[in-house]
Amino acid sequence: MNNDIALITGANKGIGRATAEQLAARGMTVLIGTRVLERGEEAAAAIRTTGGEAHAVVLDVTDPATVQEAARWIEERFGRLDVLVNNAGISGSGQSTPENALDRTPSSVDLDVVRAVFETNVFGVITVTNTMVPLLRRSAAPRIVNLSSAAASLTINSDPNGPLADFTSAAYTPSKTALNALTIQYANELRKDGFLVNIADPGFVETDINGRTGYLTTAEGAAAPVRLATLGADGPTAGFFSQAGPVPW
Repeated sequence: MNNDIALITGANKGIGRATAEQLAARGMTVLIGTRVLERGEEAAAAIRTTGGEAHAVVLDVTDPATVQEAARWIEERFGRLDVLVNNAGISGSGQSTPENALDRTPSSVDLDVVRAVFETNVFGVITVTNTMVPLLRRSAAPRIVNLSSAAASLTINSDPNGPLADFTSAAYTPSKTALNALTIQYANELRKDGFLVNIADPGFVETDINGRTGYLTTAEGAAAPVRLATLGADGPTAGFFSQAGPVPW
């Protein structure tokens, strides 16, 4: 148990909410980043009924003004941040069926879809992280966890006999590969300051982003980000991990 302060983006539902629930169960004060305050307040209230400490904060990763306001509120209320989980993300497909997914075929993808996905999955992470780093620097053990996917692995994607050999995605998958590369750069910059910055692959979880076709529960999907958010001082940084262990780049 501890009194760390953890901010999770997109935490009113899905993997983000399950991550918040599990971190709260470990004694952290969890901040539910949400675009719609009422939804975040519902999630926070549910966590409080189980004995956890949780608060909702409006935060849209594509709206820097809300991110700045969230940071201001965190500073006034808590004075620091110990854990940042960049969970918010979109698929861009708008469809749960692969044959109709808008971002699947590289040669015909709508560039507006690609831009929108990168705006949330990559640029949004930069916006939130850069805004929260000053608060994380006040922590004795700052941790940053970025939610990615096995689909971001170049090794897995390029294997002609692998599980993704017949899968294409010109927006979501490249955005998560870019996020992986970005995470390493943050880890390299911040390691000297005691930060541990890692990438979590939650697995194929039943969430809205995949039309609820996943086979893992959100609680199971939260296992990897929770482990990385609670690493000890001797833990890894610049790594890509699922709950089972390292994921190939």
